[in-house]
Amino acid sequence: MSAITRDEVAHLARLARLALPEDELDQLAAQLDVIISAVAKVQEVAKGDVPPTSHALPLTNVYRPDEVRPGLDHDQALAEAPAVEDGRFRVPQILGEEE
Repeated sequence: MSAITRDEVAHLARLARLALPEDELDQLAAQLDVIISAVAKVQEVAKGDVPPTSHALPLTNVYRPDEVRPGLDHDQALAEAPAVEDGRFRVPQILGEEE
């Protein structure tokens, strides 16, 4: 017995606003049945005594801890800018914007 019927595939297609030809409904029903069966097998194996995991191996953070460091002040940031206007970086006009 199929876990998903042709009518259910048609209903899902309508919900997803997919225009599926009639001949594809049977094919998709069979494919979805295989997927549902595979998920059911995984559910049989994954009982309550197996903890959920996000990765097969334990991972540790390899990054250094965040440290607050002094940054550039306003004048230092603008000192090496190729163009400055009104105390800000001047950049080329894009997207046809008016000045």
